[in-house]
Amino acid sequence: MTACDVNGPETCIKCPVCSKFVLPDDIECHLVMCLTRPRLSYNEDVLSDAKGECVICLEELSAGDTIARLPCLCIYHKGCIDQWFEVNRSCPEHPGD
Repeated sequence: MTACDVNGPETCIKCPVCSKFVLPDDIECHLVMCLTRPRLSYNEDVLSDAKGECVICLEELSAGDTIARLPCLCIYHKGCIDQWFEVNRSCPEHPGD
């Protein structure tokens, strides 16, 4: 349980980087940590068969698409995750990891 859970979210500030709620006294340190944390690395691959939908662009992941596989094993179109990482530093489906 965090201090924001105890004191209520109205007493906290939402981090623009990771979307976590942080106490006002801790936000500066938290932002420095978020902004200096390296983005996730990924393995690039070409799909051999369809794998559902890319949750970033909501288009199908089709055979022959160049994809990125993150350490959490989530996959996205490589171009989609590259654009995502320009603004974010975590998996779209696992932002707290």
